Amino acid sequence: MPGRAGRETDPMVGFQFGIDFKDKVTGYFTECSGLESETEVVEHKVVGAKGQAIVQKVPGRLKFGNITLKRGITADTQIWLWRQKVEQGNINEARVTGSIIMYDYNFEEVARWTVTNAWPSKVSGPQFKTDGNEFGIEELTLVHEGFKREK
Repeated sequence: MPGRAGRETDPMVGFQFGIDFKDKVTGYFTECSGLESETEVVEHKVVGAKGQAIVQKVPGRLKFGNITLKRGITADTQIWLWRQKVEQGNINEARVTGSIIMYDYNFEEVARWTVTNAWPSKVSGPQFKTDGNEFGIEELTLVHEGFKREK
């Protein structure tokens, strides 16, 4: 029997999440985007038995979006040190499998995405304005070889 308002469960809110990429970067971010998987579509044009043009659509390459994380800048330099490994050519040391974790209102884990062989392709610092009143935001872009929803 459905719960209140005809729902068995409430949808999860997207503002409570954390990041755990081993010793490279952990903690809480204000924004996470790009957790997406897509299969390219290849159009194969053929002619049918009666001479009609047919476009068949077949699956092509699988690709994953880059994950972008944003947070208010702090004294923590983890993401900058991680990016430095890539800049110095230590890509094998920079690659790490980690997780993006979503929490409910009671801060219990309700969803987890495991991201394989991620490494930082871009890090950017805050934008400075003398008349600004906003938090300084740092941004981390991760490229990876795939992800899987574990929970």
